[in-house]
Amino acid sequence: MIIYPAIDLKDGQCVRLIQGRAEDKTVYSDTPAAVARSFQEEGARWLHIVDLDGAFSGAPRNHKAIKAIADAINIPFQVGGGLRRLEDVEKTLNTGARRVIIGSRAVSSPDFIKSLLDNFGPERIILGLDARDGMVAVEGWVQTSSLAALDFGREMKQLGIKTAVFTDVSRDGLLQGPNLASIEAMARDTGLEIIASGGVSSRQDIRGLKALEDLGVSGAIIGKALYDGKIPLAEALREAELNNN
Repeated sequence: MIIYPAIDLKDGQCVRLIQGRAEDKTVYSDTPAAVARSFQEEGARWLHIVDLDGAFSGAPRNHKAIKAIADAINIPFQVGGGLRRLEDVEKTLNTGARRVIIGSRAVSSPDFIKSLLDNFGPERIILGLDARDGMVAVEGWVQTSSLAALDFGREMKQLGIKTAVFTDVSRDGLLQGPNLASIEAMARDTGLEIIASGGVSSRQDIRGLKALEDLGVSGAIIGKALYDGKIPLAEALREAELNNN
């Protein structure tokens, strides 16, 4: 299982929000590139980066900070937030991102996802599947759609998506543990490879997710728990690499 330390960008700073609410912001660093470098030095094999300004506005806003991160590290990273045009996706990939995460635009335009898959391939385009009470959340989690998350996941799988970052919005930033039942259902019912996000904050949480590896749960994104010292990155990495058997 891969642990993805999270770097959320707002106004060029490294921040964390609670349940995606912009007003519940904590600034952790003015130099996200330094944070990224420290995660790499601690042993991270991947990074997860979100342009929060992009998610809220519908267009990328933190390109400079993402470029600085790319220049500071040599491990792969994935980027999401506000990527709703092909040219923005291409620019982000050219910045150095190994893959991009498409969320809101996938809901409004499945044809856009198909065009991205045709242009860049399923290894570079992954789905951002954010759910609140089983329904898909969009526009930086500000809105909840009438689309059931499981139905949406199945639709995207049929379209050619292989991997999804699945976030239970109700757990994000609260350090209350992931919603293992919904993560299991998403992996089992859709056939997507799942990177779990939201609430992961302890070795026990990682063990619970590792128990779902055979269903296709391949990774876990950890944010607030790292910044608040609830679980050191080295400890999370060791737990993820342990054999459960």
